[in-house]
Amino acid sequence: MAATHSILIVGAGVFGLTAARELRRRGWDVTVIEPGPVPTPTAASTDISKVVRMDYGADDFWTALGKKSLARWAEWNMESGQTLFHKDGFLVLSREAMRPGGFEFESFKILTGQGEKLQRLDSVAVAQRFPAWAADKYPAGYLNPTGGWAESSKTGAWLAARARREGVRLCEHCAFERLLETESRVIGVRAKDGREFRAEFTLLATGAWTPTLLPELSGVMWATGQPVLHFRVANPTQWQAPHFPVWAADIGRTGWYGFPALADGTLKVANHGPGRRVHPDEPREISPQDEPRFRDFLRDTFPALADAPLIGTRLCLYCDTFDGNFWLDHHPQRPGLVIAAGDSGHAFKFAPVLGELIADAVEGKEHPARKRFAWREPKVMGGEGARAR
Repeated sequence: MAATHSILIVGAGVFGLTAARELRRRGWDVTVIEPGPVPTPTAASTDISKVVRMDYGADDFWTALGKKSLARWAEWNMESGQTLFHKDGFLVLSREAMRPGGFEFESFKILTGQGEKLQRLDSVAVAQRFPAWAADKYPAGYLNPTGGWAESSKTGAWLAARARREGVRLCEHCAFERLLETESRVIGVRAKDGREFRAEFTLLATGAWTPTLLPELSGVMWATGQPVLHFRVANPTQWQAPHFPVWAADIGRTGWYGFPALADGTLKVANHGPGRRVHPDEPREISPQDEPRFRDFLRDTFPALADAPLIGTRLCLYCDTFDGNFWLDHHPQRPGLVIAAGDSGHAFKFAPVLGELIADAVEGKEHPARKRFAWREPKVMGGEGARAR
């Protein structure tokens, strides 16, 4: 694409910022508008931590993309001069023996088959190496030393700063009101303050708001709220790697996962499940049943955390697609409009490669990922790993 091509990106979350940087690198004139500050508090990517892993069951596609992203995370650490990504390892444990078809078994099989040095564990090894766990409840699993977690808000702030330095115009506190159209072609956006932004292409990177802004997508994607609880531990070093890395507790069946403690003692525990349908502008409150459910899990899995003080809650909003795959494509009925959405609760780990994927969709470049992320009808596409975040 020549330098004269222009694009307006609505949304400065991880989809919007990575796309902005990559398109600018390719010579595009890029403007990003965001209704709040950047990082904006309501973005799914604005959080203290996100899991970064390559473990995706039997799904070769996500596994390969995860491996590529992990290599790029190391490059981002060097490029930024900060620790955006912590290579603390990813501990994957099961309440049953690992069996064919299960997330743990298939992840272990495909990764070891590719030469990854995973460490197989039983209850004895878990008790010795990870004493916080009720080891007798988790007789099987492995440690993937290559995984870890990213400081997501810090990453968003760094991406925004880099984008500005690279020539992206980033307009904060500029809320989307409506698309500007000439007949069927989208030619830009009108903001709520009356400003109009025009470009050859408009990219909606609006996360959980996407099916609200484009009702025609409400049958294939929707906003869901997933509970996240923050507890306080008095002795943070005992709840950090190597004794307590990023973990998944029988996640294929239960959805439980979590993180090492931060230096201030904040320990994040989350559950990925069906969630509940929400409107992204509604108050983001967990349900009254969530804390008792989390406490029951902690009492059973991490007994020492059973009575840890609860210091914060968060309803993390996903933009779930029907098949767990992202939605990166031109709108088939509205020329000039491109969609980058459908995080499905597992996009942030791919941040270092997301920009390329979105930019290729904007430019119409063909590659294996394009079909998976293209505009599509509801049908099963992708494996179990896409749903096991």
